[in-house]
Amino acid sequence: MFFSFEPHGRGGPRIREIPIRMVLPNLITVLAICAGLSGIRLAFEHRFETAVVMVLIAAFLDGIDGRVARMFKASSKFGAQMDSLADIVNFGVAPALVLYAYLLDRAGSPGWIAALLFVIACGLRLARFNVLDEDLERPAWQAEYFVGVPAPAGAGLVLLPTYIGFMGVDTERPLVYASLVYTVLVAVLLISRLPVYSGKTIRQRISSDWVIPLILGLVFYVLLLTSYPWQTTTASALAYLVFLPLSARAYSRRAALEEAKAAATAEGGATPQG
Repeated sequence: MFFSFEPHGRGGPRIREIPIRMVLPNLITVLAICAGLSGIRLAFEHRFETAVVMVLIAAFLDGIDGRVARMFKASSKFGAQMDSLADIVNFGVAPALVLYAYLLDRAGSPGWIAALLFVIACGLRLARFNVLDEDLERPAWQAEYFVGVPAPAGAGLVLLPTYIGFMGVDTERPLVYASLVYTVLVAVLLISRLPVYSGKTIRQRISSDWVIPLILGLVFYVLLLTSYPWQTTTASALAYLVFLPLSARAYSRRAALEEAKAAATAEGGATPQG
């Protein structure tokens, strides 16, 4: 038990003891919510670049709180519920409202409808993820793939029109209506059945020959992100979009391989013994 309760004369039970390690992941979740909501405020104050940065920070923090909980063995039902509630704010509401304040409001009601569709799709995507995560009958190899674009990636993708606008592209009618269609497309990707490689089961050990190049590559990416933030985020979003069909193709190949293995095993098991 991570929490122990003692009766209280007035009201419900009180939490008596909470291990310190339980606090960190929940604190990260709360900070993520604060960043996402602050991004919304900044957007309606027309401080759009700072607003997008805050939303991206919120998405990043919300994406790592579960990993931090597992790292410190601080997972709990309370934290899981808190994280689920934060996800819809940070991955759905915050990016949609920032994009709407920056660009989609110029399209009138269709722009608002597109923003709403994205938020609803994000909520459906998160609900489906929670259901599939509890499905113990799924083949183990399928856990390596998400069903549909994950919500954190969707939050980063849907903000692509803002990255482009920050690079100096005119935010006139063509970009507005292209962004409207694009927002709906990202919403569809969230609730689609598209298999997307998750990287959760990637090997944690790498060859020593690759350690230095990997560190150098990560440092180079961070330097690009700090020196050319909107060009780098645009390139990252486009690269992820290119990655999606490649991921689906890899899934198809893996599914065919697993089916062949299952058929061979069944055939071998059916062979009569001498």
